[in-house]
Amino acid sequence: MALNDLNRKSGIGMTSSRTRGRMLNRLREQGIQDEATLSAISDIPRHIFVDEALSIRAYEDVSLPIGYGQTISQPYIVARMTEILRNGTQLNKVLEVGTGCGYQTAVLSRLACEVLSVERIRPLVLKARDNLRALKCTNVKLDHADGSNGLKNFAPFDGVIVTAAANHIPENLLAQLAEGGRMVIPVGSDTQTLYLIERHNDEFKKTELETVKFVPLLGGLA
Repeated sequence: MALNDLNRKSGIGMTSSRTRGRMLNRLREQGIQDEATLSAISDIPRHIFVDEALSIRAYEDVSLPIGYGQTISQPYIVARMTEILRNGTQLNKVLEVGTGCGYQTAVLSRLACEVLSVERIRPLVLKARDNLRALKCTNVKLDHADGSNGLKNFAPFDGVIVTAAANHIPENLLAQLAEGGRMVIPVGSDTQTLYLIERHNDEFKKTELETVKFVPLLGGLA
C-alpha cells in the first residue's frame, strides 16, 4: 500500500480522533441516545470512505458524493437509522440494501453478528470491499445484486436497512423479515419519509418517523 494510502487510512495529517469526538457530541445534541450506536460510529473512521479531496469534510453532518450518482449519508442519518434498527438489542443477521462505499455497513458490522449487504453498482462493491477489508470487518458479506430483491437464500433477517428511497415498500423485503424483525426504509420521490416496519404474527406495523432525502432505489445491475 502506498504511503499516502496508509496515511489516509490511519488519519495521519488529520485530527480524526478530535473531529470524531465533535461529531459524537453533535449526534448527542441531535437526539441520538444509543451508546452502542455512538460507540460504533466513533470506531469507524469516516474519512477513508470518501475521496481524499473530500476527507476534510468527512466529519461534518453532510452527505458527500461517492461517484456513480450516489452519496455517503450524513452521520446523523446513519446514527438515527442504526439506533432505530437496533432498538437497544443485539442484532443477529442484518440485510443492508445499498452498500455504497461501505460506511453504514462498517457501522453495522460493530453491532450485528452478521451483515449481508447488497449493491447494484459493481465499482462501488469493489470500493466498499477494499474499505471494509482495511477495517477488518470480517462479519460482512457483500453481493453485487439488485437490492430490491433482497437475499432470499439468506433470509430471514432480524434487521433490514435500506439506504435508498423506494417508491413503495418492496414486498420481497417484507417477506424476508423475521418474526419480530425491524426494517428501516425511506419511501417517496420528491418528498421522502423514513419508516419503521415491524413484523409481528405475519402482520406489519408501519410507523412514520421523519422527513429525509436519499438517492432513489433503482432496480437492475450497473
